[in-house]
Amino acid sequence: MKLLGLHHVSAITAAAAKNVDFYTQVMGLRLIKKTVNQDDVSVYHLFYGDERGTAGTEVTFFEIPHAGQTRTGNNSISALSLRVPNDKALDYWKNRFEQLDVKHGEITDQAGRLALSFEDFEGQRFFLVSDEHDNGVRGGTPWEKSPVPAEYAIVGLGPVHLTIPKAENTILILEQVMGFRKKDSYPSPVAGQPDVVIYETGEGGTGTEVHLEERNDLPQERPGRGSVHHVAFRVETEEELKEWVERISQLQISNSGFVDRFYFRSLYFREPNGILFELATDGPGFDTDEELEFLGESLSLPPFLEPRRESIEANLKPLNTKR
Repeated sequence: MKLLGLHHVSAITAAAAKNVDFYTQVMGLRLIKKTVNQDDVSVYHLFYGDERGTAGTEVTFFEIPHAGQTRTGNNSISALSLRVPNDKALDYWKNRFEQLDVKHGEITDQAGRLALSFEDFEGQRFFLVSDEHDNGVRGGTPWEKSPVPAEYAIVGLGPVHLTIPKAENTILILEQVMGFRKKDSYPSPVAGQPDVVIYETGEGGTGTEVHLEERNDLPQERPGRGSVHHVAFRVETEEELKEWVERISQLQISNSGFVDRFYFRSLYFREPNGILFELATDGPGFDTDEELEFLGESLSLPPFLEPRRESIEANLKPLNTKR
């Protein structure tokens, strides 16, 4: 059993319509699925990715309309990353952010890889990372109808940043349970704090990394809009996921057991610093219930929610996602 890399990340938004506009029109991602949170069908769950929502390219958002602003801190997924093809693409994105008034930093070196920090309209923290010198897991294929030129377009998820008070506890899970390996480190952005340590899995590279930042000077994060709910890692098949369920249970780690999300199958558990991890299968995929050409245009419900469609739609604010 081995994890192949990042599968998806799920964050929180308080404004679904603005979220769609930002991630499709500013970031150029494709809305690949408009559905509901299966654990709370009163709110939207929006999925963005490459042309078909390939595993490893997906950024998802739960809409919580009255969510307060995140108070950043420890025990958190403190930043996400999105991959771009090369260093030149970062210059394009910096200019684009300036033109569209998107809050951003400068292009910096992050362990030998160029990166550009930015935030969305709710303060969700991101880096764009260059794949210029990356030979690891492949990225996805940008959507041909994206407003961003293909040569600069986002091709998938990059490193996920965890900010935690006790790195050794998380390292134990990553190395001994999940099969990650230490790759490198780079200085903390805060003077006097330990180096940020890079762990990778599978073929390695930007699409497989977790960056651990140990901080002893922060309160625990109070999540809200602009925070990340969980990170998911790729498992190739359903059969292998069931083996992971057995392994995690044998280690007496509290977990969800096998969960059928229809578009993929999942297992959830928390690592020792309280961050929610998910293992998710690469398939069946997002074109299971919609034609590839029309992904994300209509409200999709898995079969076990379809009988409740009328009541579910009645409680959702209409969201125009046809482009």
